[in-house]
Amino acid sequence: MRIGELAARTGVSTRTLRYYEEKGLLRPGRTAAGYRVYGEEHVETVRRIRILLAAGLGTDVIGEILPCMVDEGEYLAPGCDDLVALLEAERRRIDDRIAELRDVRSALTGIIRAGKRLSAA
Repeated sequence: MRIGELAARTGVSTRTLRYYEEKGLLRPGRTAAGYRVYGEEHVETVRRIRILLAAGLGTDVIGEILPCMVDEGEYLAPGCDDLVALLEAERRRIDDRIAELRDVRSALTGIIRAGKRLSAA
């Protein structure tokens, strides 16, 4: 299938598919004329990429772990032993970012409250 059909089947834009290819996440075949050619396995690869992106992982990390991910019912699971530690480190990174965002939100809330008090006076 061509890139347009893959985009339609996965709900991902052709621009995004080209980005995945640029990042090494998607490796289509090529025709003699240089057109990208995708197979059924690429539909599955795009699905896995989307799941990992939704889990908060960046494309660099996804590039490292994608070959080792396996389907385990509703979720993907790490099929290589060392991936659990890497995924736990990513979760800690996300937890740290959440804490930072809470602090930022708290500061912004204080500024808003101060502004409301000032305008009410």
